[in-house]
This record gives sequence, C-alpha cells and structure tokens, in this order.
Amino acid sequence: MSDYILSNETRDKLKKVSTASVATALYKRGLRNQFVQGVVPVERKPVRMVGQAFTLRYIAAREDRNEITVFRNRDHKQRVAVETCPEGHVLVMDARKDSRAATAGSILVTRLARRGVAGVVSDGGVRDAEGIGALDMPAYFARPSAPTNLTLHEAIDINVPISCGDAPVFPGDVMLGDGDGVMVIPAHLADEIAEECLNMESFEDFVLEQVNDGAGIIGLYPATDQENIDKYNEWRERTGR
Repeated sequence: MSDYILSNETRDKLKKVSTASVATALYKRGLRNQFVQGVVPVERKPVRMVGQAFTLRYIAAREDRNEITVFRNRDHKQRVAVETCPEGHVLVMDARKDSRAATAGSILVTRLARRGVAGVVSDGGVRDAEGIGALDMPAYFARPSAPTNLTLHEAIDINVPISCGDAPVFPGDVMLGDGDGVMVIPAHLADEIAEECLNMESFEDFVLEQVNDGAGIIGLYPATDQENIDKYNEWRERTGR
C-alpha cells in the first residue's frame, strides 16, 4: 500500500483538469495504460471525481461458495469493503471486465455516499442504475446489469493491487473521473501531474479561444511558433491563468 496521502491542494488542482490532459501527461512519462477501459459514468456529474483508490477484487464465482446465504456472513468482503472504504477515497472494483452481473447496487453505493466516499468505479455491471445516478457521488460502471454479483462474481480480496478495465490500480493511487471516463494516476506522480495538467488546461483554454477567433492550429497547437508563445504569455498575464 502506498504511503502517499492526497493533499487538499492536489485534490483541488485535479478537480480542475480533464482525464485527457492526465492521459497526455502520463503518456509523456511512458505510461500508456492508465485509462480504465469500458467504464462510463452512470450519470454525468457537474464535479470531477478525485480520490485515492481503495480496491475490491472479484474472482469468478464457484457455485458451491456463492449461494444467497453467504450474505449472512458479517465478514463478506463486498460488504466489508463498503463499510471500510475511507472517507474521500474511491472504491475501485475489479470484476474481470465481466458486466453480465452487478458488482454493486443502489443500497451499497448509497451507503458509500453517506460515508463520504468520493466515488466508485467498477469494470463490471451495476444494478439499480437509476438510483445510483440520482446520487451526488460520481459512479462509473460498464453497464446496467440486474443479476446479483453472486451469479458470476465472488468478492475475494480488499485493498490489494488489481486490474480495472485493463488499468493497473494499486491501493493509494489517485483516481480522476470526468465525463470521458476514469484515469489512474500512480500515487508517486499525483502532485506533479496535477500541477502540469493545470498548466495544460490553461494553455488549451487559450488555444480554444484562438481557434474560435479563426486561428489555424499549425504552430499554435502545439505552440511551436514564438509568436503564439508570446501571445499565450500575454494572455496568462491578462487573465491571471
């Protein structure tokens, strides 16, 4: 588990940047597979999801181990994960990209929201999607799926390294979610990625303004012409960006 603790300063910075900017910044560092493939927001939210990863790993269910009575067990890993995911963290679930059954439903996700969890991500299914979408807390899943997790998934491990949508997720990594999906930021890079991407967002706002005014992108995006670099520096001074 990482010793990194996400600061309020870095959290606030990441809430102002996009998954696209983070993907580019990580790509510059040779990291190509940090985007959680195949998950979408249950409902788009006006705020970005930012929080450190607390993980739950599912394996394929074996029928004699996953009858409905297993929920009587107070140590059931799915239930324990819901009750122990720390405030401000994101519960990230590895369901082997199998969305034919749910990995959570509205009652469990509502409990996470009430406990102050920052979000939930699963590469499996979700039941009661309408109820989850009505919550303020962001949630990302592969698709709605009514069958209980017990039909296909067994919750087996809590807060261990997992793969979610082909992205490696280590406990303590920083999860960033927006309307496009979810990026996994390795914990040791979170602070520098946040600062770099905040500057990237500033530059892209400048570029979009220029493009809307009729400018072409060659020499502007990326800024390879000194004239455009000078314009950007003037724009930053004028706008405080």
